[in-house]
Amino acid sequence: MATYEEIHGKRVETFSSDPTLDSTYEGQVWFNSTSGTLKTVVASAAWSSSTPMTTARTDTGGFGIQTAAVACAGFSTPPSTRYNLTEEYNGTGWSNSGNMNTTRAYLAGAGTLTAGIAMGGETPSSPASNATETYNGTSWTNAPNMVSGRYNLAGAGTTSAALAMNGRLGSPPSIQNLVEEYNGSSWTAVTATPYTTSSNSGIGLQTAALNIGGEPSFRNNVLAYDGTNWTASPTLNTGRDEMGASGVSTAAIVFAGNSDPGLTAKTEQYDGTSWSETADMATARRYIGSAMAAPNTTSLGFGGGTPTTTGVTEEFNTSINTITAAAWASGGNLNTPRKAIGGGFGTQTAGLIAGGNNSSNEGIADSEEYNGTSWTEGPNMNYGRGWLACCGTQTAALGSGGYDIPQQDGDNKTEEYDGSTWTNGGNLNQEMYGGQGFGTQTAGVKAGGYNSSLPPGNVTAQTEEYDGSSWTVNPNSMGVARYVGGGTGTATAGLVSGGYRYSSPSGRTNVTEEYDGTNWTTGGTLNNSVNKVGVSGTQTATLLFGGATPAVGYAGITEAYDGSSWSTRPSLATGRTGGGGSFAGTTASAFYAGGELGPATSLSNATEEFTGETTAINAKTLTTS
Repeated sequence: MATYEEIHGKRVETFSSDPTLDSTYEGQVWFNSTSGTLKTVVASAAWSSSTPMTTARTDTGGFGIQTAAVACAGFSTPPSTRYNLTEEYNGTGWSNSGNMNTTRAYLAGAGTLTAGIAMGGETPSSPASNATETYNGTSWTNAPNMVSGRYNLAGAGTTSAALAMNGRLGSPPSIQNLVEEYNGSSWTAVTATPYTTSSNSGIGLQTAALNIGGEPSFRNNVLAYDGTNWTASPTLNTGRDEMGASGVSTAAIVFAGNSDPGLTAKTEQYDGTSWSETADMATARRYIGSAMAAPNTTSLGFGGGTPTTTGVTEEFNTSINTITAAAWASGGNLNTPRKAIGGGFGTQTAGLIAGGNNSSNEGIADSEEYNGTSWTEGPNMNYGRGWLACCGTQTAALGSGGYDIPQQDGDNKTEEYDGSTWTNGGNLNQEMYGGQGFGTQTAGVKAGGYNSSLPPGNVTAQTEEYDGSSWTVNPNSMGVARYVGGGTGTATAGLVSGGYRYSSPSGRTNVTEEYDGTNWTTGGTLNNSVNKVGVSGTQTATLLFGGATPAVGYAGITEAYDGSSWSTRPSLATGRTGGGGSFAGTTASAFYAGGELGPATSLSNATEEFTGETTAINAKTLTTS
């Protein structure tokens, strides 16, 4: 009998405890002498949760790969709404991009993030559209129409060599076997499929494609196309329609969809010879979107109907790693509920909250310190107030300005905290509240803020800099006058995002600006216009969370900034405004504490902690020799 070493070229090693694992241990078997078990590192298949779409939708077009995918158009209910929205997925979160020219749902897509194509669908004016658009990674361009308008069709290929397969046509709708090829300039009808179907999936290239499943009767049929003819291919184990799919004609994956007796989470992989079942999705659904160009080992499914419309996103990976999605989790409660905190200090495990307002808008002087588990009462500030401009750490904090009932226009006071005592510092040059703070205790910046005496619109774009003793006005102001936004970073590499503006135009803003110590420049645009937020991180790695949006009101949204663009992250469990965040935290480790739960002046003492996505090598215990 051959030994393990003879077969695999590796010895079975013995350890008293499991070794620190890395990729070199894949395929290595070792014996843990303490537990008496044989273990190894092997690749396994699994779906993992990721960040939901910005706008929950079903019946979208989809294309790209797992780390560079597009979801376009789609449908939601209730109320019944069709979209022309485009979102891009970067492997971690979603961001809004250019709108399609035609609002539609039940369309097909193909291609990549920077060279995609969308075709057909149902529009408000047409039950079976022939409209075609191409995507360049930024914007959509109208392309020549298909010969026959259809919806619930399947797509495959590229922007210059696409396929449009089957679908529904007319009113009342009739299921079709029509197939068209696109060469980058025109569509041409080609050999029809041997049977009619719709709500099917397509993957692959124009000359090497698969046409998978569909209705009626939850087909398990698969057809292979060679650019000329259709031939029967190995069938699915679970017949379905309205499913997701990706890959190529010899290595494909199919997941979710509508089946008998209902929605399915089943996933199947194709190796060119047969289909085999693999890990189920967490959420069964139909009309799911997919990154069609992704391989069958790293796929992506998003949106769909459960049957209610969802934005849930899941990633499929065959790897040696166990992936844990980013998430918010409950932390210790504040001792004093409060709103209008204005900011926060420190990190997830060494945090500080100071000030805020009670339900009557009276200033709170109390401060509390967080150790990652619980909050402890700290010393009071010298002046109770909310909406401070905050920056710094648990033992070197700086708060300026603020709001209290007797001083409704704000004040100019500054206080410094050394971990045990609050001390008065130099006054701001302008009384105000809700300014955006960033930097350190000895090199701080206050940008913007509110005072009813300020023209125009009571909000300033003014920048002031603190040197540890006094404030100096920088003649270079922000481009957007605002208050109660988020400030992160240092005095020479700062970021202000979101906030409320009273002019040009008024309301919540999605504008981001970057500060280099002298000048302001416009940064990436938030996916949501939001104010009264919490923030954590640096100029090139910021996490923004909570606040209020025009669409949602008291929101739990979370977005992350990479120095150029914003993308979504999992939302807070409870939407709220005016809580305090871990200013000196990171995009992978942050807290949000307190805040206002709604317009009825309901205050929160809750803390939520954010942990970014993690990967860990998974060791398997062998149960057979």
